[in-house]
Amino acid sequence: MKKFTHISIALCALLMLVTPQYLKNYGIYLLTYWLIFIIATMGLNLTVGYAGQKSLGHAAFFGIGAYTVAILMKAGISFWLGLPAAALICFALGIILGFPALRVQTIYLAFATLGFNTAVWLVMRNEEWLTGGTFGINNIARPSLFGFSLEGNLAYYYFTLGVTLLMAMLLWGLLRSPWGKAFTALRDNPIRAESLGVDIQTYTLLSFAIGAVYAGVAGALFASLVQFIEPAPFTVGASIMMYLMVVVGGPGYFLGPVVGAAVGVILPEWLRFAQAWYLFVFGAAVVLLMIWLPDGLLSIPDRLKAKRQSKLDSAARVAAGQTAAKNMGAKA
Repeated sequence: MKKFTHISIALCALLMLVTPQYLKNYGIYLLTYWLIFIIATMGLNLTVGYAGQKSLGHAAFFGIGAYTVAILMKAGISFWLGLPAAALICFALGIILGFPALRVQTIYLAFATLGFNTAVWLVMRNEEWLTGGTFGINNIARPSLFGFSLEGNLAYYYFTLGVTLLMAMLLWGLLRSPWGKAFTALRDNPIRAESLGVDIQTYTLLSFAIGAVYAGVAGALFASLVQFIEPAPFTVGASIMMYLMVVVGGPGYFLGPVVGAAVGVILPEWLRFAQAWYLFVFGAAVVLLMIWLPDGLLSIPDRLKAKRQSKLDSAARVAAGQTAAKNMGAKA
């Protein structure tokens, strides 16, 4: 499985480097949009897939990151100060959101995070002095990097790709550290994890906080990509869509967000040939996928491996039974 993951990462990186050279502006914009949602869902995958928590408030952090950068840039502050500010604010709010997870679980935790998302969205919509309300904030500039302007779609795409790879490497290192093992222990059996010395409270809060940082960084990139933000992209529906991306890709799989974000962002564009029916086709495809592959698309190799191993074990049992029968016959 590790070899498959490494090969998949190398192929994805190669395709992402080469493909934009042959696309028009909208295609490049769509790929950038996809990368941003990969970053956002990497964080949600840590919270949901690795730590086993239920969160329907991820779009709130996505919006907080976007509004933080937009407001600071409008005030004349650099994007490069707005980006870490967005990450820090989301980290702090992520810890606060994690506290309900210390007392409630499953559907009750999902409702708590849903309420958080709704509250943040209402602030975005109603506090016009800060967020612009339904009129939003426009003319959000794209940053410059070492004197090189990122205004062009292709330049901003490669910048976003670099940030995506950096965030992926950080997450890869985290998951292979003792912290990563503690997160998976928390997901698999909290009581056993606590008996082994894992601080349940700390790691629960960290799973929300680190996941929120990823969403905040993605939101900051999103603000500069679209150059206009208003409350609509940060509703509870957006959180549910992000959760769906994680589940479709495969919760707990490192490349799950890549596949899930592709299903949520790129697949609907490909289905537009169905015109008015494309939402129905997309919804039906996701429902069927969840019926046949409840662990996501990336569970296919594991399922095939398990099926092959089951056949080998069955054949070994039959062979052992035949050998035992022959030995008994020889003795008789």
